[in-house]
Amino acid sequence: MNKFQKTQQVIASMLALLALQNFIFNVFNYPVLFCITLLALLGVIRILYDYFNNGIFDFLFSILGMTILILHVYDSPPNGFWPLLISIWLYGWLAIEKITHQKNVSPFFRKIFLITVPIFFGIWILFAWEVVTIGLNIPMVILPSPSLIFIQFVASLETLWADFIQTFVKAALTGYLIGCGSAFLVAILIDKSLFLRRGLLPIGNFISAIPIVGIAPIMIMWFGFDWHSKAAVVVIMTFFPMLVNTVTGLSVNNSIDRDLLKTYASSYTQSLIKMRLPAAAPFIFNALKINSTLALIGAIIAEFFGSPTVGLGFRISVEVGRLNLDMVWAEIVVAAIVGSASYGVISFIEKKVTFWHPSNRKTLEK
Repeated sequence: MNKFQKTQQVIASMLALLALQNFIFNVFNYPVLFCITLLALLGVIRILYDYFNNGIFDFLFSILGMTILILHVYDSPPNGFWPLLISIWLYGWLAIEKITHQKNVSPFFRKIFLITVPIFFGIWILFAWEVVTIGLNIPMVILPSPSLIFIQFVASLETLWADFIQTFVKAALTGYLIGCGSAFLVAILIDKSLFLRRGLLPIGNFISAIPIVGIAPIMIMWFGFDWHSKAAVVVIMTFFPMLVNTVTGLSVNNSIDRDLLKTYASSYTQSLIKMRLPAAAPFIFNALKINSTLALIGAIIAEFFGSPTVGLGFRISVEVGRLNLDMVWAEIVVAAIVGSASYGVISFIEKKVTFWHPSNRKTLEK
């Protein structure tokens, strides 16, 4: 253990000692909690002796502690429950610290660790959320527990699917494709024309600074309350990030490569396809990733200003008024899953297309 890990271990054991003082008088009422608290306390011995210092032990112990705590939180949590919760959390943190800093690990297990650590971190967030909301009796209108959100999610799959189709497939995806595609074509025209570069880019920067709350009502007045007006908002939101990034990427190229193509008497189209677009690919994909989240956000916000009786934004605004916060969070979960998935798909395509880029070359070498 390094100094930081030893400090974590000492604090975790001190909190376990504090919890043990409460459980020791209720051994027969909470025998499992007493045993897990005693094990958490005895972990401090590892500072002096090199026993069970592998991060896998801390990982398994944290999982075991989480399981025991979640089984006791639905009853009235006893005294000492919260210090034990923090102690188990520190053991989970200690597990991540040891696993990420562990040396002499085979590439196979390193890949498993890279996948396991973020999943474990996410599970801990959901676990802490569930335990705090249930254990402290937080009202559902303030913050519902993940279990209630999951129940509402499963019970409302048909509604959530209809909202997903309306907001993402019809509005966000359509606007995303039109906005990014048209911006890419305009960027090529700007790259070829100095007049357009000096005249259109300042206008684009001006329009991109207009807040969405000002654009959305105007688009609804122009295109109606259905998904067409939301797609128009998404087009405006995604057009200029794509335009600026593509123009910047097309202007970034090596002078030696440019001179080489000139010696071969290459035309503008040949130099664009063989040199300028490949060099601009990281910039283009960066804009595509940014716009993948902007498109969904724009479509959801636009639905707050007017929408048919379907859509993520419409459902959130209506259910907030009804104080159905579990349904609101279910809609947020759908938006988070869709946004993360679209971003991940574009990132995957980027790695396959720009495999030659230094940022991806290191991954290939490994």
